[in-house]
Amino acid sequence: MPVNKESEEPSNVEMAESLYFEYQKNPDEKGLNILLEGINNEATEHGMSRIQPFGIYLKDGEEKVVGGVYGYYIYGCVHTDMLWLSKNMRHKGWGLKLMRESEAIARERKCKFATVNTMDWEALPFYQKLGYQIEFTQEGYEMNSKMYRLRKKI
Repeated sequence: MPVNKESEEPSNVEMAESLYFEYQKNPDEKGLNILLEGINNEATEHGMSRIQPFGIYLKDGEEKVVGGVYGYYIYGCVHTDMLWLSKNMRHKGWGLKLMRESEAIARERKCKFATVNTMDWEALPFYQKLGYQIEFTQEGYEMNSKMYRLRKKI
């Protein structure tokens, strides 16, 4: 029976003996690129655009990243996966500037809307001030916290 190489627990999936699962706590870029390329190939077969990850970084004079936004363009949408600023860069307008830059690039790429997820203890009011509206709420996270999926027409 196949096993998970990290835990050595039996797998419920029947596979050829030469195949196995490999769990990676920090997925390597090569593996992620293979998955992305496979999805993109199937999407283009259906006339869809390719998923394109992006990052916009805020750097100081020493080239150190002190903040940024990471996400991806997916089928006419820009999704912000992460927005982070070091503590000394917060409340200075940089989050707003990063989101506006991301949205400007998305408009150039002909995206019709933007999405972002945030937890109830993170930045819900910030995104709402930018015009994002709650699309749905998901409950059941640690310490009874909630995740909000927000959307904005761009």
